[in-house]
Amino acid sequence: MKTMMMGMMAVFMIAGIIFAGIGIQMHQRVTVEEAKFHVLQSEYFIQSKEIRDAAETGSELNSQLVQIQNYPSELLRLKLVGVGNILTGIFVLLFGILIALIMMPVRLGKIIKENK
Repeated sequence: MKTMMMGMMAVFMIAGIIFAGIGIQMHQRVTVEEAKFHVLQSEYFIQSKEIRDAAETGSELNSQLVQIQNYPSELLRLKLVGVGNILTGIFVLLFGILIALIMMPVRLGKIIKENK
């Protein structure tokens, strides 16, 4: 019973740390992706309006526009899912702590019974 509880606690701690780590990595990617987004925007908008409007379907300029239009949703996904992963990691760690606090009196009672 004791080893099962310790194993479960280890699983909770590892899962919480993994979730939080993934969330932190996602947030770190946001700054890199924002920099790429700004470069892409500047490369696109440096062209004159006439050139941008006259671009053919499937051209390099139109593919840049599509990337520019998709970037905000990708950045939002990285931010929100990253925060969600961090909060999930914190919740799992706190749940593990709660289980440890609940089991503490039970184990203490068993130790006291054995010593009598």
